[in-house]
Amino acid sequence: MKLTYLLPLAAALLAGPAAAQPLPESAPLPERVPPGTTLVIGDPQTRVALTLSGELAKLPFKVEWANISGGPQTIEAFRAKALDIGAVADIPPIHAQWTGLDVRIVAAKFRRDPTGHPIYVIATAPGSGIAKLEDIKGRKIAFSPGQAQGALVLRVLKKLNLRHDEVQLVELPSVGDAYVNALASKLVDAAPIAEANKQRFVQNYARDGARALPHGLRDDPAYLYVVKASLDDPGKAAAIRAYVQAWGRATKWVETHPEEWIKGYYVKDQGLKADSGRFLVESNGDPDVPLDWNGAIERQQETIDLLAAELKKPVLKAATLFDRRFEQVAGAAYQGE
Repeated sequence: MKLTYLLPLAAALLAGPAAAQPLPESAPLPERVPPGTTLVIGDPQTRVALTLSGELAKLPFKVEWANISGGPQTIEAFRAKALDIGAVADIPPIHAQWTGLDVRIVAAKFRRDPTGHPIYVIATAPGSGIAKLEDIKGRKIAFSPGQAQGALVLRVLKKLNLRHDEVQLVELPSVGDAYVNALASKLVDAAPIAEANKQRFVQNYARDGARALPHGLRDDPAYLYVVKASLDDPGKAAAIRAYVQAWGRATKWVETHPEEWIKGYYVKDQGLKADSGRFLVESNGDPDVPLDWNGAIERQQETIDLLAAELKKPVLKAATLFDRRFEQVAGAAYQGE
């Protein structure tokens, strides 16, 4: 479903009945979900996991699924008051705050071996002659400032002690195959692409000198975030809590049912072959759903500090992005508590 078709329906759903008194951020999360509560959720993978595991029918609220993901689409939908929950990496909540949209992170997931199972690799264009990371000096690099890939590029430059003026950052939105196409057409010399796409990229372009280089950095945050207005509604806050619990259980189900996940998601939903699905499951590694967000907040602050310095943005306090009332909700559900 295209976002343009979704917005009028979702905006009406979010309007709902007359709102109750706003829930203070200092108040405990309510656990009772009022009848008739609806959430609009942009989290396509979890939708499939909840369906396959049988959890979807147990949700104590009505859900409208938005077929959107990633920072630009979720922020657009939040602004249109057409989305309650989005699934993103670490950069969209930061970017949302910088653009005046008040959001909160309500669930966090990482990888137990983040450098051994990275989300991205640095791919190089055919014929670029780039054989190692250090060779990107002076080259054209795809860059999306509001997305996780953009932050990774800045981290790589920092790791290599390279300044902005020692490379050429080419602003491109990382949507679909945009980065792969930019590499294939030699619009850029290097770009971060999903590690899950590495196999196909190498098969298609390695004979012409393209490479997929490991960067050796953490790039594993996966968050659920919400616009603060949804948390101000007590009924929606309770429903969001219930969804975060279901998200934690779905994460465990995917981990413990790999063959069902390969068949139901990668083959049936994504149209891939089973062998490709198994490669992706192995590529993802094992999840880490922490009960303590201190490490996540510390790493988020490091990311904010880097982005603020490089993009000339104000420094935010990472702790203000996390609603710590949710800190143990997903982790406890993941552990079966």
